[in-house]
Amino acid sequence: MIERLRQMLIKEFIHLFRDRQARFALIVPPLLQMLIFGYAASYEVNRVSTAVLDYDHSQESRDFLERFSASSRFQVSEVLHDESQIPAELDHRRVVLVLQIQPGFAELLRKGQTAPVQAVLDGTDSNAALIAVGYVDQIAARFAQDYQLQMADRLKPSLATFAPDIVLQERPFYNANLESRWFFVPGVIGTLVLVTVMMLTAFAVVREREIGTLEQLMVTPISPAELIVGKTLPFLIVGLANVVVVGVLGSLWFQVPFRGNVFVLLLGSTLFLSSALGVGLLISTLCQTQQQAFAISFFYISPAIMLSGFGYPITSMPTALQWFTNLDPLRFFLIVLRGTFIKGVGLDVLWPQMIAMAILGSATLTLATLRFHKTLD
Repeated sequence: MIERLRQMLIKEFIHLFRDRQARFALIVPPLLQMLIFGYAASYEVNRVSTAVLDYDHSQESRDFLERFSASSRFQVSEVLHDESQIPAELDHRRVVLVLQIQPGFAELLRKGQTAPVQAVLDGTDSNAALIAVGYVDQIAARFAQDYQLQMADRLKPSLATFAPDIVLQERPFYNANLESRWFFVPGVIGTLVLVTVMMLTAFAVVREREIGTLEQLMVTPISPAELIVGKTLPFLIVGLANVVVVGVLGSLWFQVPFRGNVFVLLLGSTLFLSSALGVGLLISTLCQTQQQAFAISFFYISPAIMLSGFGYPITSMPTALQWFTNLDPLRFFLIVLRGTFIKGVGLDVLWPQMIAMAILGSATLTLATLRFHKTLD
């Protein structure tokens, strides 16, 4: 048995590395996608195209708007002269944000009253709009605080010296600078490994069926179980190699720290890959052509990524959908990746995710194996 399995593994690796298209798919796309997604995926909003409409034309209004020009979060590109210009600016996407200051802004401030400022945003991208509003609130609050201190200093310097103040001191654990890239890069590793391994497994078996070599293998002394192991084990090794290569690239290129234990990461990767291999093998039993395998793989991959917590918090989803995410092994693998990379935690913390992936992997492999036996019979 061991000798037959060894020959099967040798045959699979020879076939894999002789196939120029497969070699390209194993090396180039994961590295390119890691670089592209690593830069593109971010929660940070910078250089928000901004227009200003100042009806007050006072020193205070100019000082307020200057703070937006000096901030890297905003890029003031338009100066409007009339409120009727706002809809056209937003419709043509020339700006995303319009800051409008009404007449009497400075007068209200000098009287110690509230001076309203209107922020008109393009809400098409609600996430970016909410983040931009948060930045506007921070700048406005800082301006108001500075102005109050200046007023107190002019009117009563002794009072300004003892003016009470509250300073929020942030202490973010694990990610001191709140770099969103540290959150996304481990997630990209998980999604790339899922796509690569699952599709390679599905295509490999379907390709054997298309060219007729699967039937030739079945007339050899090799058993169906040995055939399944021989077809899936090489892709498990390839998947682990992908985790290492893409993980090293993420750490060195994007400066995402790896603080955990390598063996914990490899154990979690192995358990996750068992699910990906099971799904790929199951897809191969449902398809007769590679085109069908690609279509069904895409039908699985998109919801798996959406429900994994890769870019959207699972707690924000409807309750029924949150329960459904427990069937997604990528959800648990992302927790393992982010826990080992950023937090540096071990099995004492990650054991629930390990057990969940082991259960899902066993279930998918068992179902795929039973289905594979049935199709061979």
